[in-house]
Amino acid sequence: MKALDKEEKEIIESYENEEWVSSGEEIKEEIRQAAKNSTLKNKRINIRLTEKDYKDIQIKAMEEGIPYQTLISSIIHKYNKGELKKDSE
Repeated sequence: MKALDKEEKEIIESYENEEWVSSGEEIKEEIRQAAKNSTLKNKRINIRLTEKDYKDIQIKAMEEGIPYQTLISSIIHKYNKGELKKDSE
């Protein structure tokens, strides 16, 4: 088993210090539904992300308890449906 890097150690430490808060059930259900719908998907894409964005999305997915690919798919789906808005809106 490979050794944990600094960021992974910080995540584990913050979890053990009970610094994490569970998301509401409503958002979890939306994400579960997106995961369920992912079995219907038939297109694959490749994207390039900055290392920071990649790590951040993995952390968010971990917080939600879902794979990061599912979270990305959910974000794209919500954006296409007009459910994601800019902070200023």
